[in-house]
Parts: sequence; structure tokens; C-alpha cells
Amino acid sequence: MQILRKKIVLSGLKNGKINIEGFIFVSHLPPDPRGSKSLLKKCFLWERSDVPEKISTLTEKDILVLRLDLTDRSSHEAATNSVIKHFGKIDVLVNNGGRSQRSLFMDTNLDVYSAIMELNYLGTISLTKHVLKHMIERKRGKIVTVSSVMGIMGAPLASGYCASKHALQGFFNSLRTELTDYPEISIINICPGPVQSKIIQNVFTENLGRKSLPLFNGMPTDRCVRLTLVSTANDLKEAWISDHPYLAVCYLWQYAPTWAWWLMNRMGKRRIQNFKSVLWET
Repeated sequence: MQILRKKIVLSGLKNGKINIEGFIFVSHLPPDPRGSKSLLKKCFLWERSDVPEKISTLTEKDILVLRLDLTDRSSHEAATNSVIKHFGKIDVLVNNGGRSQRSLFMDTNLDVYSAIMELNYLGTISLTKHVLKHMIERKRGKIVTVSSVMGIMGAPLASGYCASKHALQGFFNSLRTELTDYPEISIINICPGPVQSKIIQNVFTENLGRKSLPLFNGMPTDRCVRLTLVSTANDLKEAWISDHPYLAVCYLWQYAPTWAWWLMNRMGKRRIQNFKSVLWET
């Protein structure tokens, strides 16, 4: 399936792994030889903030930006209906909203874990339910969820984040089996490694409201976006999009879990030491 002239809803544009810079890159790709203005013609963005200046030149027929709080589940049905009323249909939902975590479990307030699950998991499946109802009526559509390699493995300093991504993986893999009567509805899980986006700047820490310093660099956003689009166009049920060593660890976790546990224990110990040294310095 070509992603051309499709109506696409993208959540979490401000703080998700596919951020505004990634969208700008995609929306200015060279024209398709068959005449489409861009790969994401008529892309809908669901956002908490104001319309970014970089996309303010697009016309109303090309883009709709709505403020949406994923944790306010009571607003999701109205938001979905607003998009359908404005554009007539939704071809693709990209669940991109979420926040990461940088804290040790024993130092972290349980309210943080509740907030992570509410945003990353419950908010995502709530939005999915309203959009899926529309797709079932049309008997076609794609639901793309930006999960994480942390939905494949476990890692220190991210126990709540890993739990939320494992929950998403389990939910959407189960949902796929419930949609066998609708072969034109695709469930696609994207599992990126670290990406250069604001998700790192807005991680949960031990307490709600406290921010953490980023500890590593990630894949350029435009590369993550391009590979996500390739995966979506080809209906891949699951795609791991990451640089090494994270990608290698995913394969170990899948095919040699005993080695993966040993390696993560060694890497995890060093990562915790580095994390604590940064905290002491600040």
C-alpha cells in the first residue's frame, strides 16, 4: 500500500519520538512521480501546543492541528469526530505520544508509574478505540504505534517506561488477532531505539514535574521517520528501528535471552553508575 493522498493522524508531535522536525522533513520530500504533492498529503497532527511556525504556511485542506491531552480520555471521541468531520475519513493513525523515564525504581514515587501508564498505555489505547471504530466501519485502515526497543527488552532506570511499552506490545499484538475479519486493517508496531527528539528532554524522574538531563545521543529523527514510513507502507507487523548496540541487544533478547540477561547486567551496572555520577555532579 502506498502512503499517498492518505489521511493520517499523528499524536505526540511535540514530545513523541517523531517530533516536529521529523514531520517537516517528511512533508517536504520530493513530489511523487504520479502527482502527489508530498508523501504525507493531508496529514493531521494532534498536538498540545500551538501550530508551529514551520507548518503555518500549509492550507486548511492539507493539515489540521488539534490540542489533545492523551491523559484526558473523555476528550478523545470528540477529537476523533472533529477530524472525521473536517476531512471525511482517517486512513492511518500513528500513536506517537508518550514520555520516557530516567530513575531507579526504589527512588521513584509510585505516582510516576501511574502517570506513565496513563499517558503511554491507557491514553494510547483510548484514542485507538475511537479511531478503530471508524476504520471498522470503512473496513480498512492502518494503526501504527510507536513503541520502543524497551518493549522488547528490559533496562535499568526505565522500569516504568519498559512496562508501558511491553503493555503496548501485548495489547496491539492481541488486538491484531481480534481483527482477522478485517484483513485491510493493519496493526503495525514500530520499535525505535534512542531518537533525537524531545522525548529525552521530558522524561519522568523520581517525582512528577522534575526533569532529567539526557544521557546519550540518538538516531536522527528524519531517519526514524523514513524507516517508519517504509515499515508502514509495507504493512510490517513489527519493525525494530535502531542503531547498535540497542539493535544487537534486541536480537540477543529474542534468540539468546540468557546471553542478553548477562549482557544487560554488565551494561546496566555501568549505566547506573554513570547516572548516579551525573546526579552527584548536578
